[in-house]
Amino acid sequence: MKPRRAISLRRYLLLGILLPVGLFVVVNAVSLYRQTLTAVNIAYDRTLLASAKSIGELLDVKGFDDAAQLRVTVPYAALEAFEADNQSRMFYRVSTQKGELVSGFDELPFWRGRLPDRNTYAALVDFYDDRFRDEPVRVAVLLQPVAAQDGRGMAVIQVAETLELRQTLTRKILIDTLWRQAVLVAVIALVAVIVVQRATRPVRRLSSELQARPEGDLTPIEAHDAPRELLPLVDATNQVMTRLQHLLDNQKRFVRDTSHQLRTPLAVLKTQVQSALRGDVDARQALLEIEDTVDRATVLANQMLSLAKVEQLRQQADVSVNDLAEVVRSVALELSALIADKDLDFEIATVAAPVRSHDWMLRELTRNLLHNAIRHNPPGGELSVRVVSDANSVALTIADSGPGIPAELRARLFQPFSPGNARSGSGLGLAICHEIVGALGGTITLENRETHGHIDGLDATVRLPLAQNDT
Repeated sequence: MKPRRAISLRRYLLLGILLPVGLFVVVNAVSLYRQTLTAVNIAYDRTLLASAKSIGELLDVKGFDDAAQLRVTVPYAALEAFEADNQSRMFYRVSTQKGELVSGFDELPFWRGRLPDRNTYAALVDFYDDRFRDEPVRVAVLLQPVAAQDGRGMAVIQVAETLELRQTLTRKILIDTLWRQAVLVAVIALVAVIVVQRATRPVRRLSSELQARPEGDLTPIEAHDAPRELLPLVDATNQVMTRLQHLLDNQKRFVRDTSHQLRTPLAVLKTQVQSALRGDVDARQALLEIEDTVDRATVLANQMLSLAKVEQLRQQADVSVNDLAEVVRSVALELSALIADKDLDFEIATVAAPVRSHDWMLRELTRNLLHNAIRHNPPGGELSVRVVSDANSVALTIADSGPGIPAELRARLFQPFSPGNARSGSGLGLAICHEIVGALGGTITLENRETHGHIDGLDATVRLPLAQNDT
């Protein structure tokens, strides 16, 4: 399936503005046209009514009621006054209530309707559409009482008008209405285009700036003149670019450190192999040296991968709650063989301590700190692990009875590849711990314990925020 082409912001805004406006203009034009047409019909209907009344004034009667005989003489000049510009023609018929023709055009059909219940005119009048001589006509029918000294009766006066003038005026009204509405739509469209162009100018400018950036440029976007609605998008983009820059820097550092740190053990390994092939050392001794080099390289590679994994997990938002106490007890059980091998006086005391973190992070943090404490503890020494908590945080303290750390060395131990003893470590263990604690929003400290100026051991303390409000 082809990807759906996204609609542009300008087109979306223009359609969103012009379509409702266009629909409103069309509805308004139709409504205005109908209202105007109704007004025109009312005006011309009044003319028809006036014609019927003028004919009614010429009526005469002899006899009363059913015996009444109507008489009328209507000169055509009486209707010419109501014909406009000779565009329409008028016809009339005067009849009795029974439909008997008195005067006028006999072909004009006699009115068989009924008067409306409500009438806006002060007369017994009705208007209707009909056909006369195969032409559409508008007819006014007036029931006109006629009275004289020697008679009284009721006449039915019908006046019909052809529709040429009405149709001409209707077309003119329609054209004028459509023309004005078209001009209105054009003005609105022009204003909308100008406004949308100006409103989307910052978006186009930002797009051009981003496209013109060199590869790898992830500096924040400068958009001081951007509209208020665009600022959240700019801020979110800058946050994403900051995270990407952080990831890119970590990736570059990882590649640089890996290539630098692994080069030494590989060179040593190659030298040891060449020495063994030449027979410079005993075969068993050579294999032991090679095994030691491979072990150190393996530890280094694993720790560097762990350091990279910390950064990977830092970017994940979905983090569960884990009990630090359970993790600490589990890791202590895993390292129990090392503790027993040194015959250490081991003590562990924990309380429930929920922490929002990846399980791997807590395990790696505890394992590195505890492993360092075991390695630097003298045989038969004391080693204690405590987990305590207060209202807001949890503290993990691992106390050994080793030689401690000099003050000048303590400041750089959390930096990668800064071992306290170049022969016993790679310098990544505490760096991993520092990265994990930073990712979890906590702190880590290394403090020597002293008695009367003598160092009794080292306390490694980690403080993490307590996940007391998490469900």
